[in-house]
Amino acid sequence: MIKNGIENFLKKNIAKMLNSGFILNNPYFDITQIESRIKVLEIRKCLEQVSIGEYSRFYEQAEVVNIQGNKENIRIGLHTHIRGTLLLFAHNGKINIGNNCYIGFGTQIWSANAITIGNDVLISHNCNIIDTNSHEEDYLERQKSFLTMLKMGHPIENVNVKSAPIIIEDNVWISFNVTILKGVTIGKGAIVAAGSVVTKNIPEFVVVAGNPAKIVKNLV
Repeated sequence: MIKNGIENFLKKNIAKMLNSGFILNNPYFDITQIESRIKVLEIRKCLEQVSIGEYSRFYEQAEVVNIQGNKENIRIGLHTHIRGTLLLFAHNGKINIGNNCYIGFGTQIWSANAITIGNDVLISHNCNIIDTNSHEEDYLERQKSFLTMLKMGHPIENVNVKSAPIIIEDNVWISFNVTILKGVTIGKGAIVAAGSVVTKNIPEFVVVAGNPAKIVKNLV
């Protein structure tokens, strides 16, 4: 059943296969090759939505959702490895990731304003970095906006939702399951401990932990 499903997928998307080399009418095709090809296509889809530097790469777990369609609004430097999700809201948002960075599996980076990540930044798995509240505070506005989005898609004009830039400076290490909220700057060389929720600025070269995150150690 799985094999037939993959074959049907390929037949429906043959125009996208780009010299796949598979003979779809051959009942003896190698299913592992088909699965590998689909993964390659998904990675290629990511690459088409961003501006990416040399030696940087997306892995098969990665995803890019660039509703704006402007690849210059997601910029990735050199030697950066991405396993998580990069998402721009339709009305606004930019993501800038520097050189020699790592974005872990399951990590979500969502921007409706601007998220800037410096060089040599390590972000572990299952983190949430989002520069917006995503929804209105007023419940009537929130309800109306949600129903409109279901019918018409994401709004291309700014709605009454608060957002503010996030800056993560060079050499920061963000451990797993961390949440970073709008308007925060994390200083150079800081470490954010696992499970922390960052709601305020963090100075350089400190370790923070907890919800909300507080300084627990100085590194210099």
